[in-house]
Amino acid sequence: MNRGIYIIANDKVTDHAIALLNSIRLYDADTPIVMIPYDDNYHAIADTLTKHYGVQVYEDLDFIDRLSNKLHEAFGGKFFARPNQFRKQACWFGPFEEFLYIDTDIVVFEKIIDNLNYLENNDFINCDYQHLGGIANVFSPTVLSEKVFTETEIKDIFNGGFWGSKKNLISEKDLYEIFTECAAHPEYFDFSQKTSDQPIINYMLLKRIPRRFNIVKRQGKAPGNWAGTLHFQTQGNLLFDSTVNQRLQYLHWAGIRIEPGCPYWEIWQYYRNLNPSLPPPVFPVKVKKSSWQQTLNQIKSPFRFLKK
Repeated sequence: MNRGIYIIANDKVTDHAIALLNSIRLYDADTPIVMIPYDDNYHAIADTLTKHYGVQVYEDLDFIDRLSNKLHEAFGGKFFARPNQFRKQACWFGPFEEFLYIDTDIVVFEKIIDNLNYLENNDFINCDYQHLGGIANVFSPTVLSEKVFTETEIKDIFNGGFWGSKKNLISEKDLYEIFTECAAHPEYFDFSQKTSDQPIINYMLLKRIPRRFNIVKRQGKAPGNWAGTLHFQTQGNLLFDSTVNQRLQYLHWAGIRIEPGCPYWEIWQYYRNLNPSLPPPVFPVKVKKSSWQQTLNQIKSPFRFLKK
């Protein structure tokens, strides 16, 4: 049975993708990786990732276009902050019988593909503590008051940046039916923080895939992985979670801009620069506002409601 990893990217996230691929290849030289283009601006990053890491571009680009068009038919063009995130649903129809999907704002600290071993007894895996924060950024309280889901079911919500499953477990017809259901009930979802695909993917998971497993609920628990968690301890180029006395499996800068001064910047910088044949990233220097600009902004702020 063949296994592989999917990522979604374009030229804009080249540095992120390089950091992720450097970390994957440090621990695993062989697992095949397929890139799903986020939009039409992907040729430069595709060339870089193919040359240095053996990444292949997803073959059925017609399907990706079809998926995008159906999404717009169901929801319209202004419903989501980043509708192209839904292109990751092409994972269900690609070459791998079992697969991991990984966002590019992640670096890994192990042979990450081995987590697919959990699929022996499950159909879907994820690995995060999103559920401990309640249903924010996924659902509104309506899903409970109208009994769309039970209290037990919503404890399985997850972050859409890292998950794994099996080919064709979700069909193209399933996807379009889910889009239609969700478009008919926008009151079920929490888009207040401009999340895009995460609420819809969680709805689909809870409705269509009963055999699911969150790795952090394994015996002995598992480490955290969000870069907004500041108690992780650095040991060399790895991170440890002292609350469970375990090395992190991966670190995810979800909702955090990766730039000098961000949490665990040195960790990201290390993995980004592992390949000496690639130039280091360049980050624009932030221009500090002068005192008069700051004062002007403070004056303007109370009157912003007058703008139409």
